[in-house]
Amino acid sequence: MTMPPLTAPATSPVLSVEGLTTSFLVDGSWKSVVRDVSFEVMPGETVAIVGESGSGKSVTSLSIMRLLAKATSRIEGSVILNGRNLLSLSDRQMRDIRGNDIAMIFQEPMTSLNPIFTIGRQISEALTCHRAMTPTEARAETIRLLEKVRIPNAAARFDEYPHQFSGGMRQRVMIAMALASRPKLLIADEPTTALDVTIQGQILDLIKVLQEEEGMAVLFITHDMGVVAEISDRTIVMYRGEAVESGLTADIFHRGKHPYTRALLSAVPRLGSMKGQRWPLRFPIVDIKTGETTIPAAAADTVGRHKTPILEVRNLTTRFDIRSGLFSRKTGAVHAVENVSFDLFQGETLSLVGESGCGKSTTGRSITRLVQPNSGEVLLDGANVLSLDPTALRTMRKSIQMIFQDPFASLNPRMSVGATIAEPFIVHRLGTQKQAREKAVDLLERVGLSADMFNRYPHEFSGGQRQRIAIARALSLDPKVIVADESVSALDVSIKAQVVNLLLDLQQDFNLSFLFISHDMAVVERVSHRVAVMYLGEIVEIGPRAAVFDNPQHTYTKTLMNAVPVPDPARRAIKRNTVVSELKSPVRPVGYKAPRRDYVEVTEGHFVQQ
Repeated sequence: MTMPPLTAPATSPVLSVEGLTTSFLVDGSWKSVVRDVSFEVMPGETVAIVGESGSGKSVTSLSIMRLLAKATSRIEGSVILNGRNLLSLSDRQMRDIRGNDIAMIFQEPMTSLNPIFTIGRQISEALTCHRAMTPTEARAETIRLLEKVRIPNAAARFDEYPHQFSGGMRQRVMIAMALASRPKLLIADEPTTALDVTIQGQILDLIKVLQEEEGMAVLFITHDMGVVAEISDRTIVMYRGEAVESGLTADIFHRGKHPYTRALLSAVPRLGSMKGQRWPLRFPIVDIKTGETTIPAAAADTVGRHKTPILEVRNLTTRFDIRSGLFSRKTGAVHAVENVSFDLFQGETLSLVGESGCGKSTTGRSITRLVQPNSGEVLLDGANVLSLDPTALRTMRKSIQMIFQDPFASLNPRMSVGATIAEPFIVHRLGTQKQAREKAVDLLERVGLSADMFNRYPHEFSGGQRQRIAIARALSLDPKVIVADESVSALDVSIKAQVVNLLLDLQQDFNLSFLFISHDMAVVERVSHRVAVMYLGEIVEIGPRAAVFDNPQHTYTKTLMNAVPVPDPARRAIKRNTVVSELKSPVRPVGYKAPRRDYVEVTEGHFVQQ
């Protein structure tokens, strides 16, 4: 379907895309994945591209940047940036354009950052290349940029490497790098996916401020309809490589005509939608062809409250030593998890929420012994996980599996996805090769993929599809407990709804327990039985979902709730005016002893740190 350019003011556009068609060479023939897409982006304007994972959003942005491999891709049409057709420029001319006139924030920060260079050097390189700064000036500007995106201890972390940052922290580094040269056009491909809601709100405000100061145009690619409503002037809806609807954002939200547009909007989780609901609630199921909606029944009570917890965590403490100087003496420690305790019952979902770097992921990794805690107890079915020998630990991991935050980093690029899903089944000797293949095919279909994808490799999938593969792999051993670390953060709204429904179905069918780590408060509200709020490695509030969401007590919990994007275009001009102050640091000196924390029980099972 050919879409006319969006209506825009009578000024020259920063970016004009006409008839963009992108094809890939597959098995000797060209297969088009983006077809005849046209749109314009005006100075100071934000245009959002939304659609399912695999709809062609990211390929559109990579085509504009000319970052696709020449040998296996073909780009047709025209891409005019400030009067120059980017598709006709030489590679050398494009290198001058990238980072200077046009910059991009990528979806997966770990694959975009060079692991052998410090983050300070990588940002400084952009400044010395495009803004002709001296190394001293570049260092000072880099630290200022890192502070602007709220990297704690920015000056001290200048010389650290990407692997020393959490997923959300790495995304902030990528945002700082993209903004370094103050480009005319910023292409943001899921820039806030890995960020917790408080930082997300500040980044959205930051982009708005830069637009006002510099007249910067933004092409915003996202699946978060709340973000679209708050930041975009106009919206393009893509489905299977085509732009099926475009217009003013308010018109798209309130008067969307295409069934797929209505399907996307109906799948948006809204904070507060769980009032009056006792148990987790499945998302509506939408027919993309017709737009018809089916409301599934609420989840049943799967929690055995009167039984022994399947997972008991007592006084869990995990710290990472900091060493410096000629002899690498210990000079301090990162107190990532500090004296954390909770129970997880059979059939229950306990959600851990909090800012990036607060210790959520480290808590999950400590429980599964992927990092070694300093002290505490983790009892799984009564056995202390922290005292198991390697053989017993390997056996234990059949019962507890983890879905990681970054699917690309957790999938072996040299293994087909089918072999990746089947591998745990084979390693633990749960059946034959044939049974493992059958299991993998079944799981691929259950997470919304198809059996013919069995022999494909991770790089052939979109980010959202890779996350579904990671979920299928975690399910291959039929575990009792799943630690889901941002397991749906990379998914567009419609697929997110399907996967959440799948997780709830599996929980009900097999009495699974979930430790659900997420920054998406609307999803957390929908899937949780209980919620624990973490701040600087400690649980500051924990209780039943309704108690925490309807009556938040801790100041930090209230801040999280207020920062959630609302899918209402009327809020587009609103700035939160959040003070961009440096996060408090979890780094403590040698010999530091954590203060004793007291908790008050507000209502039954609802505890708040004093």
